[in-house]
Amino acid sequence: MGGCCSCCDSEGTDERETEMQGMSGDKPTKEQLKALVVSRSKSSPTIQVKDGRTQVTGHGLALCAVSIEQDAAYWEWHIQIEPGTKHIDDILFGVATNKNRGFYKKMKDEGKKLDSSSEDTGTQWMRKIEVQNGDVVGVAVQQSDLPMVQFFLNGEALYDCAINRFRGTVYPSICLPEMKEDDETKVMTNLILIESDFKQISPGPRFGPVIVARSIV
Repeated sequence: MGGCCSCCDSEGTDERETEMQGMSGDKPTKEQLKALVVSRSKSSPTIQVKDGRTQVTGHGLALCAVSIEQDAAYWEWHIQIEPGTKHIDDILFGVATNKNRGFYKKMKDEGKKLDSSSEDTGTQWMRKIEVQNGDVVGVAVQQSDLPMVQFFLNGEALYDCAINRFRGTVYPSICLPEMKEDDETKVMTNLILIESDFKQISPGPRFGPVIVARSIV
């Protein structure tokens, strides 16, 4: 059930100018693994990152540390919800431009909430997808010809959610809703960027895993 409703910034390092660095087959190197994480500095202060910095909990916008540099890329979000019978229909999936703590402070000062696709909140290239425990949300991006973001739920294409144009440097992203105080639902999402860990097949051979960038300074 469900439907549509750069560079590494590892702890203690600076973000730097980057160049492309291809994968060695399906297994990234140790240095590449350090970049295949969720960025704390690009994500909302209300987001918690765990399990090797690939598991996202809390609420707000979370961005991957690596931007999408190649022509076409695919990644997955693996969903864990407690209790397991609950459905969530207000998680946003997609891509977002780079963010920093100044952006989130301004959002808070202006009283804006990250709960819908909006240019004002930087979520215009994200879509709400209804999910339940155990679901896999796949995201495929192509940048040449007609830039497009496609969405998949457990391998099934969600055509109504597709985004037909975007511009600029973008990062894999997710936006988790803020639960009501009396709501005991726990949502955990795991960002999967390594091809051998994918549970579904990408929409085509050109849609490989996100390529890591390498510092050149």
